[in-house]
Amino acid sequence: MSIAIIPARGGSKRIPHKNIKLFHGKPIIAYSIEAALKSNCFERIVVSTDCSEIAAIAKSYGAEVPFIRPSAVSDDFSTTLEVMQHAIDWFEKEDEAADLYCCIYATAPFVQPY
Repeated sequence: MSIAIIPARGGSKRIPHKNIKLFHGKPIIAYSIEAALKSNCFERIVVSTDCSEIAAIAKSYGAEVPFIRPSAVSDDFSTTLEVMQHAIDWFEKEDEAADLYCCIYATAPFVQPY
């Protein structure tokens, strides 16, 4: 199984709520979700977030949000590696581990599904 993980923290300081700001009529995170879905490379597309608003928008575009990321890996100093490790650990704990994990950034509106 392969899982795409899209990190999307709610507390951006420079551009508040940047992951859900509208870009050409859609929340910017929608582009990453749609590309992951259209690629047919992943059995699951998961958004790792600490924000209920981002979670709701992600779900409305077809992503899963099976957990809310804890504050320990959601602050200004949390690295992508820590966020990915948290998600992988969560899947392993739930006995849903994958063979492949892929990080797709939420603020990548030009990512293509091929």
